[in-house]
Amino acid sequence: MAMTDRHTRHFGGSDGGTGAAADIEAATKRLVSALDALEAAVERRVESDRNEDELAARIQALGTDRSRLANELDQALVQSRSLERTNREIAGKLDAAIATIREVIEPPS
Repeated sequence: MAMTDRHTRHFGGSDGGTGAAADIEAATKRLVSALDALEAAVERRVESDRNEDELAARIQALGTDRSRLANELDQALVQSRSLERTNREIAGKLDAAIATIREVIEPPS
């Protein structure tokens, strides 16, 4: 069977081709519609991938910031403890100096 015979039988007989042309046009419209839908799906996927990459970059930046802030907090805590210890030492020395000054200024009772 020749290709044109199969084509004619498949698309509605040998009525001069008007049924076949309509079938081809309808199939072409469906194909164009399917290709448009595929293109839109690809664009959505590319946008989604781009958004995921941006999100991953933001998460990585947040992780870096968190590490930096944790390090700064640790350093601040060490400095705070050192200042507290120095403050206690100075307070003790001031108390001793005040006691010594009182002994010198106040007559014994």
